[in-house]
Amino acid sequence: MAKPRKNVALRSEIAVLGAHPIAKLLGIRPLSVDKERILAEIPITPSHMNRSGRVAGGIIMAFGDLLGARGTSINLPPNCRTTTLESKTNFFSAGVGPVIRGEAIPLHIGRTTMVWQTTISDDDGRRLAIVTQTQMVIPTQPKTGKPSKAAKP
Repeated sequence: MAKPRKNVALRSEIAVLGAHPIAKLLGIRPLSVDKERILAEIPITPSHMNRSGRVAGGIIMAFGDLLGARGTSINLPPNCRTTTLESKTNFFSAGVGPVIRGEAIPLHIGRTTMVWQTTISDDDGRRLAIVTQTQMVIPTQPKTGKPSKAAKP
């Protein structure tokens, strides 16, 4: 019985990633999503390219950021959210397509922070970049129905 539930949860996480507004904008296609690994790809179009005919660095950075953030989100404890504390991208080679792929893995899953590393590769498996990000784990405030202090005149 646990296996079908896991498959349903996996399909749900893939759908959540695919429905993200940035994923839609970039054309990200989620391939696999679980707590230890996120896989996705982007079919490269002219809108992804810079003036040199290569995949723009910002596209690669946004791709890595989204995959690492999704990995953090599915590992969050109840009543928590996340935000990026730090993100670093090392570029190794220019991307040309027709597809680039990202694989995000956790380097650290802690109580207050998580660190994810996303390797971006081209269709031939050549490494284009590695995005390493630290995500903060933030407890959410319970909703009390009272206006916040900032809302007072």
